[in-house]
Amino acid sequence: MSRIQDILSKAERDGTTRRTRGLATGVGVPAAPPARPAPEPPRERPPHTPPAWAAPAPFEPELARGESVAPLDPRLVAALAPHSLAAEQYRSLRTRIKHAEQGRAVRAIVITSPAKGDGKSLTAANLALTMAQEFQERVLLVDGDLRRPSIHHLFGLDDGPGLADVLMGAADLDQVLVTLPEHHLTILPAGAPPGHPAELLGSATMRRVLDTLRGRFDRILMDMPPVAPLADLQIVAPMADGLLMIVRAGVTLKPAIERALAGLDLSKVLGLVLNETGGQTEEDYEGYGYIAG
Repeated sequence: MSRIQDILSKAERDGTTRRTRGLATGVGVPAAPPARPAPEPPRERPPHTPPAWAAPAPFEPELARGESVAPLDPRLVAALAPHSLAAEQYRSLRTRIKHAEQGRAVRAIVITSPAKGDGKSLTAANLALTMAQEFQERVLLVDGDLRRPSIHHLFGLDDGPGLADVLMGAADLDQVLVTLPEHHLTILPAGAPPGHPAELLGSATMRRVLDTLRGRFDRILMDMPPVAPLADLQIVAPMADGLLMIVRAGVTLKPAIERALAGLDLSKVLGLVLNETGGQTEEDYEGYGYIAG
């Protein structure tokens, strides 16, 4: 049995058979709660001061830009509802990733999906928040989806410059990093969508930027475009240490998952995350998930 078939079989066996009422035994990524009827008034980010638990480091990024123009997206449960069952699912995913590392250094992790609509960006954002809060590490969330960026919207940030501007030489890296002190998290937004994203992502500048970030952060989570039909993911994946594939359980077809995995270095695939929930409350919460190395 090939490694792809093995991953799929384990995902099916430990995912679909573990779907139970109450908190799932696997790693479930919850569905979005209903949107709030109206956003709260804009609020300013407090000045950055290093958290008390942070170890001394040569680099402490400042809040160069990113004044909040809207509240955090209500689906960021890791920050807004840390004691909820939904937030617990992300903590469980974080723990599974730690176990999947098996002693190897996995600093830069790419997060993608077979197709759009599988919840990869929301998973990346909540996982980054969870890693920053629970592990007390220097965590960076990179919006590598230069075609359809969404991370800045989730965190209520403005449409300022980002990764694309750095790769085009229009901005310095330190100018575009956004620090959220209250969440112990730093964000590298995508910036304005460029006309040639694949070429920028495959450039020597991109490799230098990633090397620089590796020296400044303990964890780098990169939200990338879906595998199909773009080349962006295949360009960036070799630069990362690990990869998570987000799959919408009951929606994403098995052949689509097989095609997505077939073009990747399977030694870097930390696993599949089945993204599926039923109810929205503790009484009727239903979900499941699985991560297979």
